[in-house]
Amino acid sequence: MPSLKDLKNRIASVKATQKITKAMKMVAAAKLRRAQEAAEAARPYSQRMSAVLSNIAQAVGADDSAPRLMTGNGRDQTHLLVVCTAERGLCGGFNSQIARFARDHVRKLLADGKTVKIICVGKKGFDILRREFASLIIDRVDLREVKKIGFENADLIGKKIIGLFEKGEFDVCTLFYSEFKSVISQVPTALQLVPAAVSTDAAAETGAAAIYEYEPDAGEILSDLIPRNISVQVFRALLENVAGEMGAKMSAMDNATRNAGEMINKLTLSYNRQRQAQITKELIEIISGAEAL
Repeated sequence: MPSLKDLKNRIASVKATQKITKAMKMVAAAKLRRAQEAAEAARPYSQRMSAVLSNIAQAVGADDSAPRLMTGNGRDQTHLLVVCTAERGLCGGFNSQIARFARDHVRKLLADGKTVKIICVGKKGFDILRREFASLIIDRVDLREVKKIGFENADLIGKKIIGLFEKGEFDVCTLFYSEFKSVISQVPTALQLVPAAVSTDAAAETGAAAIYEYEPDAGEILSDLIPRNISVQVFRALLENVAGEMGAKMSAMDNATRNAGEMINKLTLSYNRQRQAQITKELIEIISGAEAL
C-alpha cells in the first residue's frame, strides 16, 4: 500500500496533468473555430471547380486533345497514395483512422497484384505506415514548421504529384484525408486525383450543366485547370485535416481532463481513508498507554 506521502505526490502530479489537458482543450477550441471556417470556405470553391471540370470534360469527351491528367495513361498497375495526417498527436484516434483506411487500401491493392507507392503528408501517418510499409514510402512532406496552412503548401504537393506522373512513376493517384463533419465526427475519405475523377452529375447538381463555347479550346483549358484542381483538392484536404485534428484534440483533452478529475477523487478518497486509519491507530496507542499507567 502506498504511503501518505506517495499518495499526496501522485495527487499533485495528476492535478498538474489536469491543468495541462484543460489548457490544451481551450487552445484546441480556439483554433477549431478558425480551422472550421477555413475548411467550410474552401468547400464551395472545390465543388465548383469539380463542376466546371465535369462540364468541360463532357464537351471534350474522348477527344485526343484531353490532357493525360484527366484521361490517365490507360494503365492501372502502379498506384500512388497521398496520405494526409496531422503532425502532432494527442488527438484521439484521428490519425490512426486515416492511416487504417489507407492501410486497408494498400493491402487490397497488393492482394490484386498492383504496385503501390506512398507519399506521407504529416509525421503521424508516416510513423504508423512505416511499421508495415516502409519500403513503399517514397517521400514525406513535413509541415511541422507551418503555423497556418496556405495554398502554397498544397501547390508544392500538387506539383510533386504532377511531376511524378509526367515521369511515368504511377498510373493512378488517390488522396487520403479526413473530412470534417463535427467536433466528434471526422470521416476518413479517399479522392482520386489522377485520372481526374470527374462526375457527370456534378455539373447538374451545381447548376453548371449549360452549353458553353470555349476560347481557347476545351483541351487547352483543361490542361491549365486540372493541375490547378489537383492543388485545390490537396489544399481542401489539408484544411479539412486541420479542422478535424482540432476537433478530435478538443474531445480527447476534454475526456482526459474528466478522467484526471475522477482519478483525483479516487486518490483523495484513498488518502483520506489511510490518513484516518493512521490517526485512529495513533489514538488507540495513546489510550492503551494511558490505561497501562
